[in-house]
Amino acid sequence: ILAVVVAVLRKSFVGFGCRNFGVDEEQQMVEIGWPTDVQHVTHVTFDRFNGFLGLPVELEPEVPRKPPSASRRVFGVSTESMQLSFDSRGNCVPTILLMMQRSLYSQGGLQSEGIFRINPENGEEEYAREQLNQGLIPENIDVHCLAGLIKAWFRELPRGILDSVRPEKVMQAQSPEECGRVLSLLPPAEAALLNWAVNLMADVAHFHHLNKMNAHNIAMVFAPNMTQMWEPLTALMHAVHVMNFLKTLISKTIRERRD
Repeated sequence: ILAVVVAVLRKSFVGFGCRNFGVDEEQQMVEIGWPTDVQHVTHVTFDRFNGFLGLPVELEPEVPRKPPSASRRVFGVSTESMQLSFDSRGNCVPTILLMMQRSLYSQGGLQSEGIFRINPENGEEEYAREQLNQGLIPENIDVHCLAGLIKAWFRELPRGILDSVRPEKVMQAQSPEECGRVLSLLPPAEAALLNWAVNLMADVAHFHHLNKMNAHNIAMVFAPNMTQMWEPLTALMHAVHVMNFLKTLISKTIRERRD
C-alpha cells in the first residue's frame, strides 16, 4: 500500500512541477476543491500471496506486483504469515482451516462416531500435512485424519489462542456472560479463531446422537490444544478450566441457534 501511495505522489509532483511555457499563467492555475469532493475510481487490495489486486493500468509499471515472502507452511506458524479468508459468520481465519472444515463436513465427518477423539494413522497424517503445506486437501482423506489435523493446527501455533488472557480469568468465568467477557479480552485474530472453533464444536455437538460427542466431550478433546503451558501439572489443571470455558461457550452457541 505504501508503494501505491509513493507512486501516486510521484505522479502528482511531476504533474505540478512541470510548467508549460507556451500557455499563459492564468491558464496554468489549477482550482483546488473541497476535501470532500472526491471520486472513488478504483479499489486496490493487497494479498500476501498475489500482491496488489485491482491496480490501475497506469500504476502497474511503477508498483512492484511481487508480494513479500509468506510462509508456505500451515502448521506451527503465525496467522500473520498465512493466507486468510472470511467464514460465513465474518471470522477472518486461515484459509486452510476453512478448506479442512469444508472437506470434513462434505465427507460426513460430523456424523462419524468419535470425531475429534479417534486418532488417525501416523502415515496418513504425515502425507496429509505435506499436501496441506502445498495448499491442497488430499482426496479421500479419512475424516479422523482431518479432525486430528485441525486440532494439531491449534496445538502447534507459536502461542495458544487463550494465552493472552490470564489463567484466573478463564477459571473464574462460570456463566455465559462471564465467558463472553473473556472472549472480548482476546486480540482480534485470537477472538476470530476461538469463535470459529466454538462454532465448529457446536456443529459437532449438534450430531451428538450419532457421533457420541456432546458439548462436554468435544470441549474436553479441544481444550489441551487451545493453550500452552510447560509445567505438566499446571497445564493439566488449566486444561480443565479451559474445557469448562469451552463447554459453556458451545452450549451458549447452540442455544442461540435455536432461538
